[in-house]
Amino acid sequence: MDIADYNARWLKAWTDKDVDRLCGFYADDCVYRDPQTAGGLGGQAALRSYLAGLFAATPVMTYTPDEVWPIPGGFCGRWYCDIEGGGRLRGFDLVILNGDRIALNEVYIHQLPA
Repeated sequence: MDIADYNARWLKAWTDKDVDRLCGFYADDCVYRDPQTAGGLGGQAALRSYLAGLFAATPVMTYTPDEVWPIPGGFCGRWYCDIEGGGRLRGFDLVILNGDRIALNEVYIHQLPA
């Protein structure tokens, strides 16, 4: 698998706020964790519901891949996110794959100075 291409297509789905396309990257029994989901989410149905609410409540956000590197069972990816109206984030994803679907996704984010 070309992880740079996979990561770029996945981040594009985040940018597009395309819940269906995005969920297509995740396994049915995935585990998803980000700073807003303290205990994490289990399963694609919970992730789908979370994403629908998140995308409805957030402005346009453009994700740009920075760097990816393989790890046993998946990859790590660093990215930037530019937020419409101002603001920029830098993030990092830990991604464990089951075949070509994401089994575990842990997201780490921090704001960058203006």
